[in-house]
Amino acid sequence: MILDALPPDDVDHEVVELLRAWLPERRWYPAKGVDARLTPVGAVHLGDDVRVLLVHARAGAVDVVLQVPVLLLADAGGADPGAVLGTAGGRTVLDAAGDARFLAAWLAHADGPGADVDVTAARVVTGEQSNTSVVLPGPDGVPRGILKVLRTLAGGENPDIDVPRRLVEAAWDGVPAPLAWTRARWQAPDGSEAVGYLGVLSAFVPGAQDGFELACDHARDGRAFGDLARELGATVAGMHDALVRAFDRQEAPDGGAVLARALLDRLAWATAAVPSLAERTPAVRAVADEVAALPTTPARQRVHGDLHLGQVLRSTGRWFVIDFEGEPLAPLAARTRPDLALRDVAGVLRSFDYAAAVGGLVGAPAEAWTRDARDALLDGYGVGAEPASALLLRALELDKTLYEVVYEARNRPTWVPIPQAGLDRLLG
Repeated sequence: MILDALPPDDVDHEVVELLRAWLPERRWYPAKGVDARLTPVGAVHLGDDVRVLLVHARAGAVDVVLQVPVLLLADAGGADPGAVLGTAGGRTVLDAAGDARFLAAWLAHADGPGADVDVTAARVVTGEQSNTSVVLPGPDGVPRGILKVLRTLAGGENPDIDVPRRLVEAAWDGVPAPLAWTRARWQAPDGSEAVGYLGVLSAFVPGAQDGFELACDHARDGRAFGDLARELGATVAGMHDALVRAFDRQEAPDGGAVLARALLDRLAWATAAVPSLAERTPAVRAVADEVAALPTTPARQRVHGDLHLGQVLRSTGRWFVIDFEGEPLAPLAARTRPDLALRDVAGVLRSFDYAAAVGGLVGAPAEAWTRDARDALLDGYGVGAEPASALLLRALELDKTLYEVVYEARNRPTWVPIPQAGLDRLLG
């Protein structure tokens, strides 16, 4: 089912005026600190009182369509004052993302197998940034699902929804199963037609521990992470096998040339952003030259695209993989393009350096803890000892580490030594 957004009416325009003061206070709003131009592009009517307003926000480099579910009530008695936005069309306007009336209407219009949930006991997850998540319990009060309301909409495939659906169809149970999802059709700001997802309800993972926090705790306590890393490696291998079943693979007839060129492009970008990296240029070029000389490389396949310890959960004695949207700042085409499966492995390997550092390990203890976790992950995944695999993994780790240096320099300067130490090891 594809829901059609109706052209904005007078009420929608009035609601947008209310949003001008409300949106900058939301953590997910992408145009903070600037005066954005807000324009309604349409509204999906889920009921007489329930609308999903689609708002074009434009300011500088920000040019997005936002999703804002609202309730329009003639009688708002008993409403949470914090949810009231104002009045429009003679009715009270409420933020609806966690409201039972919106949730019931959303589920009634959703595709998928569905779930037996109690919308009156829903709980909005605090701390969300790019989206809004709502935990939905079953009739017994036990959480059954978590609804992700996508705040920034885009036409086309949404890998964070499509990939888990395909993995479940491929009989892989290492991902929280999508239970319901909604799609809509709207007129994009440029006048073209867009069809994209509004949100997804996924199975709730009970008692889940964040993989990065779990690894940090082990490092902090001086406990080896090897056994868990080995299990995680096997989980990632199972995910990759299922992704091949779901999406197939593509041969790469160009040998290592494309990968080498990408590494050099990353180097140029990183050096421009952090000039001190220039001293490592000869060593990185040497690795790129070795990669370019490879006559063949493994077939490309669909991958996670942004895998690290923060994208896995530990629950009921096993690992689950989440967040398949890929690198958030990359274009959709780049996030869905077939790639080397080892790129996901490299991402997890890089996480071990961060977990050791955040866990307070330094010097020889950090090296020993990290080496044990790395070796166990590779063993569990089944990475062979052949030189070509080691070289490709090294190149992919270098690519990721160069990105990390730039990211930390821009956002967390005190963390720059973590990826810099990784560069030293990879280039040593």
